[in-house]
Amino acid sequence: MTLPAVLKRAIPLALVLSLPGCVSLGGGKAPDTLVTLTAAASTPAGSALSGKSDGALIVLDPETDRRLSVQRIAVRLDPANVAYLQKALWVERPARLMRSLLAETIRAKGQRIVFEDADATATGSTRLAGRLLDIGYDAGARAVVVRYDAILQGPGGAVSTKRFESRVAHVSAEPKDVAAALNEAANDVAGQVAEWVN
Repeated sequence: MTLPAVLKRAIPLALVLSLPGCVSLGGGKAPDTLVTLTAAASTPAGSALSGKSDGALIVLDPETDRRLSVQRIAVRLDPANVAYLQKALWVERPARLMRSLLAETIRAKGQRIVFEDADATATGSTRLAGRLLDIGYDAGARAVVVRYDAILQGPGGAVSTKRFESRVAHVSAEPKDVAAALNEAANDVAGQVAEWVN
């Protein structure tokens, strides 16, 4: 084995060892921190909108890969290696949290009726779908990254797509720091999406 090959294999191990007590490759006991996403912009109590349901926007759960389809917070060690943050879990799947955050932010920043996919009465001619590509911690960059590919499906088959991303740098691998940065980055993405759809 050549020296460069040895170094390439040693980099992921070195990254894991540099985050002692913060990153886990396996299971564990109950977390110290439960992480959620809270909308920075929300609709005030008592505010009301009216209109026809066919003009409403339906916000769907974004698709994710299996790395993000669990309640554990993904940590990217390098382009080929992923671990999970110890002592922290999402309160529910991040795709569901992101859907609720998007819906609440769009409601607060616009003048349209917004339903979530789970609403029993959700009917509308415009749908916001997409793929949550990343919502986690990048250990090498010491940053939180949220990346979302949005698909807006309008009446008559009209489709628009756009990628949104937000990064929060200089974040330690401590659960409370990562949680705060995830909320900040997710709200930034939701705000960008709200400006785009309204």
